[in-house]
Amino acid sequence: MKRTHYVSELRPEMQGQQVVLQGWVNRVRDFPEQYFVILRDRSGIAQLTVEAGNPAYALAGELRGEYVVEVTGTVRERGEGQRTDAYATGGVEVIPTELKILNRAVTPAFQVDGSPVTASEDIRLKYRYLDLRRREMQEVLRLRSRVQAEITRYLDDQGFINVETPMLTRSTPEGARDFLVPSRLSQGEFYALPQSPQLFKQLLMIAGLDRYYQFARCFRDEDLRADRQPDFTQLDMEMSFVEQGDVLDLNEGLLRHVFQAVLGETLPTPFPRISYFEAMDRYGSDKPDLRFDHSFTEVGDLFRGGEFKAFSEAANVKVMVAPELTRKQIDELERVAKQNGAKGLAWAKRGSDGLSGGVSKFLQDAAAELISRTGVQEGQTLLFSAGEWRPAAEALGAVRNALRDLFSLAAGGPKFHIGWVTDFPQLDQDPETGTWTYMHHPFTAPHPDDVALFGTPRQGEIRAQAYDLVLNGFEVGGGSIRIHQPEVQAQMFAAIGFDEAAARAKFGFFLDALESGTPPHGGIAWGFDRLIMLMSGASNIREVIAFPKNNRGLDLMALAPSPVDDAQLAEVGVQVRTTE
Repeated sequence: MKRTHYVSELRPEMQGQQVVLQGWVNRVRDFPEQYFVILRDRSGIAQLTVEAGNPAYALAGELRGEYVVEVTGTVRERGEGQRTDAYATGGVEVIPTELKILNRAVTPAFQVDGSPVTASEDIRLKYRYLDLRRREMQEVLRLRSRVQAEITRYLDDQGFINVETPMLTRSTPEGARDFLVPSRLSQGEFYALPQSPQLFKQLLMIAGLDRYYQFARCFRDEDLRADRQPDFTQLDMEMSFVEQGDVLDLNEGLLRHVFQAVLGETLPTPFPRISYFEAMDRYGSDKPDLRFDHSFTEVGDLFRGGEFKAFSEAANVKVMVAPELTRKQIDELERVAKQNGAKGLAWAKRGSDGLSGGVSKFLQDAAAELISRTGVQEGQTLLFSAGEWRPAAEALGAVRNALRDLFSLAAGGPKFHIGWVTDFPQLDQDPETGTWTYMHHPFTAPHPDDVALFGTPRQGEIRAQAYDLVLNGFEVGGGSIRIHQPEVQAQMFAAIGFDEAAARAKFGFFLDALESGTPPHGGIAWGFDRLIMLMSGASNIREVIAFPKNNRGLDLMALAPSPVDDAQLAEVGVQVRTTE
C-alpha cells in the first residue's frame, strides 16, 4: 500500500506526474468506450478517466459504488470546457495505468455519494459506518478534532496537567440516575459509571496538582433530548488558589482562542455577564438566547386589587411584546405555555385606538400604562403570564423561544452570542415537601457574605459562587468555586438533610481529604458535544458524535442495550426482574 496523495491534493501543476490513490468508488458514469470514475477518500473526490484501450478499461466496467480501489495513474489537466469548480480537483483527471479492486461492496442502504440523504435517522444510525462516509459527517468530526487540539494546546500553555480519572467508581448523588456495573468479585455490590469527575478533580487539587483538565467520558441515565446523550464527553477543568473571576477569565481566553483558530470568529472581550435572577426575570430562562431581545416587563402592580382575578391575585404578571400574531399562532403559543406549567396564555393586540382582542376588556384601565411600559407598537401583540415568579417566568420563557423559532428572530442577531449567568441560588426548595436540595451540586461554595444564612429561615437567599456558560440559548458549560473548608461543607450537608452519618456514608473518603489541607479551588465543565453542535450548526447532538444513541437511548447499529445470558448474570450474582 503506497498511496502517494490524498485525492484533494491533485492540481493542474502536477501534469504528467504519476500518483497512487486509494479510496472508494463514489459513482461511475458509462459512456461509449469511456468510463468516468469518481474516486472518493476522506479528503474529497477526483475523476479517473478510463478509455477503451486502457489496460484498466475492462476492470473499470466492473466497478460499482462503494467498491474499495487502488489506482496508479498519471495526472492530466482537463481541457478547456471540461473543467468544473464543483470540487477542488475539478481542473484535473487521472489516467489509470493500473487499477486494483481491493474489496467489493453490496448496494448501500442509502446513498453516500453526496446526493441528498432521504433515509430516516434510525436507518442512518443503523448503518452509521456508511453515514460517516458522507462529507458532511466527516467535516463535523474534523471540526471536533481541531477544537480538541486547540483546547489541548491552549491549556498546556497555561500550565494545566491532563489527568484521567476512574470510569468505575462509587455511586454518589449528583442529580441524575447512575449507570450501575455489578461487581463479580464483590457480589451484591456495584460500581457506578461517573456522572462527572467532580470529586476526583477536587481531590487532584487537594493533592497539589494546581491545574487539571481532561476530556472526560460521563454517563447519566436520564431522559434524552436533542442536546443530550446517555454517554457524552465533557471538557473538565479545575484550578487551585483562584476566585470566580480567575476561572471566568481563563475560560473566556480559551473560547476566544478556539473560535478564532477554528472558525475565524471573534468573540467579545469580556463576555457579557447576567445574574440568574435577571436572566429568569427578563427572559424566563437561566440559559437565555440573547441573540434577540423580547425581554419581559413586570406589570403586576397595575392590577393589584382589580376585578381581573387572574392578574390581581397573581404574585407576578409578566408581559412580552410579540410580532403580529394570527389566532392559529396564538393557539400554538398557548399550547407551549401550558406544556410548561401555565394555565393559559393571555393576550391582547395593539390597534390604532388601543388594545383589542383576547383579554383586552380587562386591561382598559391600565392600557395607557401598559403601552408606555412595553413600547408595544400598532399591530404587535402583548403576551402575558401570571402566577408565582419562577413558574410564570419559565412559561413565558418557553413562549419566547417558540416565538424565536416561529419568526426566525435570532437570524438578525450575531451568529454566536456567548455569556455568563452568575449568582445562582445555593439551594432549591421542593414546593410540595418544603425540603431543600442543591441547585448545582453539594460541593458548590456559597457567597462568603451569605454563609451565616445556613440553617436560618433565609437560607433560600444564599447565593452560590456558581456560573454557567451560555451560547445561543444553550448551557455549554457550568462550574463553581468549591467548598474547601470542612465546617462550611458540614453546613451545606445539613441544609440538604444530610446528617454527619449520612454524609460519612456517601462521602467519607472525600471529607477525610477535605481535612488534609485543601486550597481554595474552582473549576468548570463544558458540554463538549453540545459546543461542537453549536459551532458546526448541527440540528442535534447526534450529528456531532461518531456513534451516538438514538432518541430512545438505543444503539441501533450494535443493538445495545441487549440481553445477556444467564451464565453471565450468575457470575455477577444478578437476577433480572422486569417491571411493568
